[in-house]
Amino acid sequence: MKLPQLKIGDLVARVPIVQGGMGVGISLSGLASAVAEEGGIGVIAAAMIGLTSSKPNKSAPETQSEALADEIRKAKAKTSGIVGVNIMVALTDFAAQVSTSVKEGVDVIFSGAGLPLDLPKYLVDGAKTKLVPIVSSGRAASIICKKWISKFDYIPDAFVVEGPKAGGHLGFQREQLDDPKFSLESILPEVLGAVKVFEEKTGKTIPVIAAGGIYTGADICKFIKMGAAGVQLGTRFVATHECDANEKFKQAYVDSTKEDMTVIQSPVGLPGRAIKNDFLNAVSAGKKAPFKCSFKCLKTCQVETTPYCIASALINAQRGKLKYGFAFAGANAYRTQKIVSVKELIAELKSEFEAACPA
Repeated sequence: MKLPQLKIGDLVARVPIVQGGMGVGISLSGLASAVAEEGGIGVIAAAMIGLTSSKPNKSAPETQSEALADEIRKAKAKTSGIVGVNIMVALTDFAAQVSTSVKEGVDVIFSGAGLPLDLPKYLVDGAKTKLVPIVSSGRAASIICKKWISKFDYIPDAFVVEGPKAGGHLGFQREQLDDPKFSLESILPEVLGAVKVFEEKTGKTIPVIAAGGIYTGADICKFIKMGAAGVQLGTRFVATHECDANEKFKQAYVDSTKEDMTVIQSPVGLPGRAIKNDFLNAVSAGKKAPFKCSFKCLKTCQVETTPYCIASALINAQRGKLKYGFAFAGANAYRTQKIVSVKELIAELKSEFEAACPA
């Protein structure tokens, strides 16, 4: 059995693989265009993207929008494949980043870290951008469908359902992360069931994309057999030559062990999965002090009490300065053995899929 195509409305990805959006600056135009060129969906992370810019006043809202527009244009210049953007609902400049993405004609907007209840209102006449919420429960999918239909007469073009083994910020309580009831294997059928109700009501197909801890072609086979239309992978794409992070960031994945995988309490009030290092050990030991916020990038950041700025920590890591930051990573990051090209990675996943999913 060959990897099926992934169809989101009139968009057709030759391989059913979405590259997860990873910020700050881990997935920009370099990685996104490379994945799109191989037939998947490449995704630029919008979160504090201005910090990757060479322009002054990096934290200004206009710098964020300009940097995002630049990356979308660069990605589209490099590929005729499908290019998406990941925009967190929790961003203070969420509205501006969505409007910028639509204006630049991005193919897909993926949106999580909160429920994107008003996302369709940013579409303008003639816009072809697809809207894909990221959820972690059937209930969340139902709420979004009901709200969009009643308020905008619009149905999500697809959903990503993200399980608790994902990297970065997680849509779960800490105690749910190891509870089988909240595993991807448990919540995927729940989301498929919730979505089916709205497919029958509207007569439209709403593909569901599985995410969180998917690492091999055999994993892809398993979730497609369970009913997923495609999968999203983030961690696997970090250790690629085209990933936009510094080589030291990528090497942190290669050098990591299972014991290095940790869950932190992020300043934004959510648990987050990362690779343990000296910076995070210092945070745990209480050696970081509250700081003056210059970015105001996330609505939910507890600025007055948090011991460090997550935007600064993540951009430092992206630049390879891991002494002053840390790497978010999925639960399987320790399995990374070497840095390869996107082309090699996709070929490996295809081969593993075909071996695990005989016709």
